[in-house]
Parts: sequence; C-alpha cells; structure tokens
Amino acid sequence: MDNKPPLPDALEWDDQGQPLSSRFNDFYFSRLNGLEETAYVYLQHNQLTERWQTLRSGQTFSIGETGFGTGLNFLCCWQLFRQHATPGSRLHFISAERYPLSLEDLRQALQLWPQLRELAEALLAQYPPNCGGFHRLQFDQGQVQLTLIFDDASQAFQQLDHRVDAWFLDGFSPAKNPEMWTSELFSALARCSHQQTSFSTFTAASNVRRGLQQTGFTVKTAPG
Repeated sequence: MDNKPPLPDALEWDDQGQPLSSRFNDFYFSRLNGLEETAYVYLQHNQLTERWQTLRSGQTFSIGETGFGTGLNFLCCWQLFRQHATPGSRLHFISAERYPLSLEDLRQALQLWPQLRELAEALLAQYPPNCGGFHRLQFDQGQVQLTLIFDDASQAFQQLDHRVDAWFLDGFSPAKNPEMWTSELFSALARCSHQQTSFSTFTAASNVRRGLQQTGFTVKTAPG
C-alpha cells in the first residue's frame, strides 16, 4: 500500500441537506432515516448490544467496515458501545474508504444528526489528511480506536493482520459500485474472520450472497 492521495468523492446536496455521491450517483445512507438504517442493519443484526454486554474487562471487540463514507456507522457504533459495553473493554473499528470525503464535506454531512454532535466533533478534530494508508485515531482515553484505511477495500483488508468480530458491509450498491464487491474482497474478509464472526449488509444482491457463501459465510436474508 502506498501513500498516494486517494481520490476524494465529489458531493451534491439535495434540498434536505443529504449528500449524494457525484461519482456513483447514489446517496450515502437512507434518505428516510439514516440513523434507523444503521441501527437496524448493522448494530441490531450483528447483535452488538448483547455481545458487548458479555465482554471481559480488557477484551477488545473489532469491527471491520467496507466504506467509511460520512462516518455515521462508526459514530452510532461508538455511541452504543458507550451505553452497553462492559467497563474496561475496548472497541477497535477498522474502516476502508477509497474515496474519502473532505473535512468540510464531512462536517456538513454530520450536521444532519445533532444527537451525535459530541462524537462528531471529536471525529472531526482528528480526521486525517487526504493521504493513502492507515490512520489510527484514539477516543475515550484509548477505549475506542478507529483505524481509517484510505484505499480500496479489498486491497486494505488483504494487508490487514487482524481478527475481526463483526463486519459492516457498506458502501455504494453493487449496481453502482461493482468494483468493490469482488471475490478478492470476500476472500480478504474471510481470511480476517473466525468461527464466531458475523456480518451484515444492506444489499441482497445475488453476487454478494454467492461471494460470501463461497468463502465460508452463512447467509440469511432479513426483512427490509
């Protein structure tokens, strides 16, 4: 992995202040309710509340994400960890992003959720410059660590030497962004997983389902 600057995404904004990717002609999250989408798809279906309540003090729970985007999933995850995790446990959130937002666009997008303002300001204060590679950010006195990888997701996770407990398979849809949803990505996810690793994703595309099954994941479709 080199340190060449990744290509930033260019945004358009609708009349409700929601960001649209000009590159992929797609919105970053549900236009109806991005918070509810994150809570339902990623937090609930990875059973994070229940799993975090059984962590031991000193134990680290790791989440991998394909597509950091506006950081909404990370902020919701961090908020839930504060509320439910065992005292002394730790969260490591690892997210790949090939087309990172500029600091200014990220700030504008996060203004949509005033209930996350405290966490958003902490993220903005440490948001890294636009250069490729790994960027490690520490929050809550080191209890929460964010590793941002500004690179293609499959390339990023092929080089990751880490065991992941839950995957957030996010990013633009396979129809809009087929270059991300590849067999190389699924193989990289499987290599970083263990028997109890879970995943959730918004897409029910058949090629995604097959790719996950072929690398050893069990796939179930949930309502919505």
